[in-house]
Amino acid sequence: MAHVVPAEHDLRRVIGDGDAVPDGEVDGLGDDDLLALYRDLVLLRAYDERSVVYHRQGRIGTYAIFWNHEAMQAGSAYALERRDWIFPSYRESAIGLLRGIPVATILSWWRGHPSGWWNPADHNVASICVPIATHVPHAAGLAWGKKLKGEDSVAIAYFGDGATSEGAFHEGANFAAVMKAPLVLFCNNNGWAISTPVAAQTAAESLVDKAVGYGMPGLRVDGTDVLAVYEATREAVERARAGDGPTFVEAVSYRAAPHATADDPSVYIDQDRVEEARANECVGRFERYLRRLGVLDDEAAETVKQEALDTMRAGIAAAEAEPPADPGLLFEHAYVEPPPNLREGWDG
Repeated sequence: MAHVVPAEHDLRRVIGDGDAVPDGEVDGLGDDDLLALYRDLVLLRAYDERSVVYHRQGRIGTYAIFWNHEAMQAGSAYALERRDWIFPSYRESAIGLLRGIPVATILSWWRGHPSGWWNPADHNVASICVPIATHVPHAAGLAWGKKLKGEDSVAIAYFGDGATSEGAFHEGANFAAVMKAPLVLFCNNNGWAISTPVAAQTAAESLVDKAVGYGMPGLRVDGTDVLAVYEATREAVERARAGDGPTFVEAVSYRAAPHATADDPSVYIDQDRVEEARANECVGRFERYLRRLGVLDDEAAETVKQEALDTMRAGIAAAEAEPPADPGLLFEHAYVEPPPNLREGWDG
């Protein structure tokens, strides 16, 4: 079970520091599960780091970085069944990789190419949501619909701390609670809504305290501890599947990378806390844990990292091999005939 640190508002943790703080363990996870989680973390990390390089080379536009958020995504997704639905925000743009969506598809989404579209029903992964919190009511509605149909499915909606200040979050959370929809509300609280700190958004002591206002339980977890995230999400999923309604999960970290490639955080961020977060980032933290357990060695770690890089290289090549998009797609379902100013220079 998770090690809880009472001094930090019941912040759940499992992974220790190999010294003063002892390691815990999670019931039901064997060595194969731990290695599967490690592969997921490394794949997400490789995707994020290569995407930043891809952007700097001018091959994709502005990119939302999720470096050090991988534990939140991999840990929570591993607690789901395949029949469960994922509603990602832009910060979880690559979470579909964990459901089998090809790297090329997600890269193409960032390139604005139509090959970046997918049918959500193929993977039970909704479209990436860029507007803040607007997907929370969508997730609540789908979860309620599954309940009405008698289907044994759960939905999870991911959003940042800033989304809890939006009306759409309130509407979705309130609706899910009233209808006892099988929904997990997963907040990745990295301390910043672009340049706005959490303290400037809410007077609540912590975001998880908001759960009580909706009549649902709230769980607060160390967002860089993949095992604690997994356990908390599993608890929320089990509760939802049992018919007991939604749960709010607040995964806490400190943002260790820019909000996006267009952001300069040096003008507002606490650089000392950034360095502290980077020194204890989630992938390396879990790798050290696995080494202490004797589950991972140098050779196995290198193999996993190389496989992730190979997957990324193949995905980039496949994305860039796509033929140029037909500009006419811009006008399907929008105009009967494109306006003359938009047709200029195009023979559609």
